[in-house]
Amino acid sequence: MPDKKLFLLTTALITIGVICSYTLTAYTVVLFDYNDFHFVIRELIVAIISILIMWTLAQLDPDVWFHRLGLGLFFGGILLMIIMPFLPASLVSEVGGAKRWIKLFGFSIAPVEYFKVGFVYFLAWSFSRKLGHHGNMGVAEEFKRFMPYAAIFVIIMFLIAFMQNDLGQVVVLALTLAFMLFFAGSSFRFFMTLIGSAVGFFLFFILTAEHRINRILSWWASAQSTVLAFFPESIAKHLRIENAEEPYQIGHSLNAIHNGSIFGTGLGGGTFKLGFLSEVHTDFVLAGIAEEFGFIGVFGVTMLFVMLLHRLFKIANRSHDDTAYLFSLGVGLLITFAFIINAYGISGLTPIKGISVPFLSYGGSAMLASAIGVGMVIMVSKKIKYKSGDKK
Repeated sequence: MPDKKLFLLTTALITIGVICSYTLTAYTVVLFDYNDFHFVIRELIVAIISILIMWTLAQLDPDVWFHRLGLGLFFGGILLMIIMPFLPASLVSEVGGAKRWIKLFGFSIAPVEYFKVGFVYFLAWSFSRKLGHHGNMGVAEEFKRFMPYAAIFVIIMFLIAFMQNDLGQVVVLALTLAFMLFFAGSSFRFFMTLIGSAVGFFLFFILTAEHRINRILSWWASAQSTVLAFFPESIAKHLRIENAEEPYQIGHSLNAIHNGSIFGTGLGGGTFKLGFLSEVHTDFVLAGIAEEFGFIGVFGVTMLFVMLLHRLFKIANRSHDDTAYLFSLGVGLLITFAFIINAYGISGLTPIKGISVPFLSYGGSAMLASAIGVGMVIMVSKKIKYKSGDKK
């Protein structure tokens, strides 16, 4: 039987996302002279399609469709990201010089969102065939074994970080790759070496782009008082930036969270969505939830994500197929890292990376792609055989 709890938890989060697309867009619809229900109708259509996709995938035979869908998303995503820069402006939306969306039938499709699910499947499929336990292998031997994947990731990094100017997605994919590699059987020493290398590449990308340097400095301006309080003054004075401008968005995000307090201002009662915190229904949806539903609302949403991840990891743990095990784990990791990076960003703990909250942030591609990923996990959950006495 397909995992019904996973389906219901995902549907609950999608429903909350639809509600947020209505209550948090009050200012945006006025600013752009949209109909009051412009965003919620579009999000509701995507939500219904997403739920139907999960239900449909749950009915399919994993022995037939799991591999086809996974590799289809992987190669299809790569192909679309390669051809996007060469498509005419009538078919591609360009923001900040980067082409990230393909316009189709009045909707915008972000190929990278679907590629992420395909990438997780490709890693799960390939790791289960090529990798095993590290045994007595040294770090050098493990690096040789990892080199083909590193080459593929460099190509992906070029397509996303350079062609689409989207370093945030690269960070999520890099973390997912590292953790999946570890759970596929690599040694902890190699895992830490890989994480260290990833940090080095991350710093390189930051230091080679002025807008990323400015973003880090802007974040440090708001975070330095809290961080430097733990350092001796003799050290803190060398790290402190004087007269630095605090980021506009983070300031209003923190104010929205503070204004919500414990119980929030009530549905539709938020004030920082009224032009102070722009596009709150997208990347700052958690700040909007914090203001209108307070700490209780954020805690409730977080618990839904925790239960969702518990189901994903439980399915992974119970799976006897290595590809299904690693894929279920990878989908859980994608959702985990996206949620953490966004939550840390809107609270000022880390720089903003432009990563949406799965199922909650407004945006059709992110919701559909996440639903496909979860739907594929529900599909393979049918093959899990629980022992008598086990809790499903």
